[in-house]
This record gives sequence, C-alpha cells and structure tokens, in this order.
Amino acid sequence: MKNINIIKRNHEFQSIIGNKRFIKTKGFVIYFKKNDLKRFRYGISVGKKTGNAVFRNKIKRQIRSMIWEILDDQSEKYFDIVIMARIMILDKSFQDNLEELKKALLLIK
Repeated sequence: MKNINIIKRNHEFQSIIGNKRFIKTKGFVIYFKKNDLKRFRYGISVGKKTGNAVFRNKIKRQIRSMIWEILDDQSEKYFDIVIMARIMILDKSFQDNLEELKKALLLIK
C-alpha cells in the first residue's frame, strides 16, 4: 500500500521551506505549512554532513519510526512538515530524539 502521508517532490519541499515557519531544536529543524488536504504529511531531509549514505538512511528510518509513533497524536492537525535532521541527532539515543521530536511537533499551530 502506498503511503499518502509522505512528501517526496522537490517543489513541495521548497514551498514548505519557503513558507519560513519553522521550529529549531538541538537535533531537528522542522518547517511546516498548513494544508487543505485534511491529512498530516511529512518529508525527511538529512544532509551529507551527517555521514555517508548508510548513516543517512539509518537516521531517516529512525525518524520515520518516530513519526509513526507520534502520528496518532497529530491526526487532527492538517500540516505539511519537513523534518531536517541536524548532526546532533547522532549524539543522543532514539528515545531522547523521540521525546525532542514530540515536544517540537506539539508546538506547531
């Protein structure tokens, strides 16, 4: 089954980032924009400074897992978000990163 909650196209990423509404934490920068689709959508971006492709894909899998755990809480919010991982994410455990992402997503209004 195709996941309709994922943002993949570059122009969608650029329109969300161009909206200039964001939240910064130690491990993440989260850009967000209200949508009219009546669903929560997300995109994940990990820069090359974070490491090679193996590490970047591991981080993306972890963030995707965090989103799936948080998604039930965000079901009534209709936003498009882009989560950019910072290099500080490597220094903390999965559980610490999950708590940080939960707190940041609660601030989106």
